[in-house]
Amino acid sequence: MTSVLYDAPGPRAKRRNVVISVVFFALLALLMWFVYDAMNEKNQLEWALWKPFTQSEAWTTYLLPGLADTLTAAALAMVIALPLGAVFGIARLSDHRWVRLPAAWVVEFFRAIPVLLLMLFANEFYDRWTNVTTEQRPLYAVVTGLVLYNASVLAEVVRAGILALPKGQSEAAMAIGLRKNQTMRVILLPQAVTAMLPAIVSQLVVIVKDTALGGVMIGFTELLNSRATLAAFYGNPIASFVVVAIIYIVLNFILTSFASWLEKRLRRSKKSTGAVLSAEDMEELNPAATGGTYGTGAGGSI
Repeated sequence: MTSVLYDAPGPRAKRRNVVISVVFFALLALLMWFVYDAMNEKNQLEWALWKPFTQSEAWTTYLLPGLADTLTAAALAMVIALPLGAVFGIARLSDHRWVRLPAAWVVEFFRAIPVLLLMLFANEFYDRWTNVTTEQRPLYAVVTGLVLYNASVLAEVVRAGILALPKGQSEAAMAIGLRKNQTMRVILLPQAVTAMLPAIVSQLVVIVKDTALGGVMIGFTELLNSRATLAAFYGNPIASFVVVAIIYIVLNFILTSFASWLEKRLRRSKKSTGAVLSAEDMEELNPAATGGTYGTGAGGSI
């Protein structure tokens, strides 16, 4: 079958694809065997190293509290960074220089600094100039660093998503008399959200993973930090790394699956129904454009 984007592979191309697939799976199997053999040689596959994960103590004492801290920090960062990024992204599209330029400076500044440095600076700030307790300070620092960095990245995602829309959308809105804020709220943003969703979800996955940086430098007791304590107690670093990696994979898979479902739902809900706007609908959107602007008399007659 031939489409406008590509030609259907012929017999030679099909044979080449089969050969490439066979070679790929052979190399993958070889790599898996190499990993298995190396772990078996170092006695990392012994049941004693994996048995703790079948008991509740390892989960209730180490992994689940660390997972709870990870999810708490990630959720707070997401809730704050998403609207903040949207505000700065829209501000960068403003016609007013006094709005556009400061927003651009803030976004470029925080986007250029590594998120780990932002966490360290935030930790020092809360230590020196606030009354945040020692126990709560790592959480505050991690959330602050994640918000500042990811809000600046999301601002660029929002700006790019809006600019990617056809220019005719804005021109059509202007033609029917909508103001710029109405155009942004009613026309552009609803369409841009669906287009931006994959990039937004990718950044949310980054937020979940970047919570681990707080455990490296400022002692935040997230999942990876709790894994280190567990590995020191049970003496199973490799097994603990594998289990934590699986947990991260499951978390991010759930997040991306939910985003895919939401994207499909949004696309279905935004399909045109063929409805035609009535005069009352137009008047509700923009009363000035329908209340006699083009009329010659008080009643708006031509």
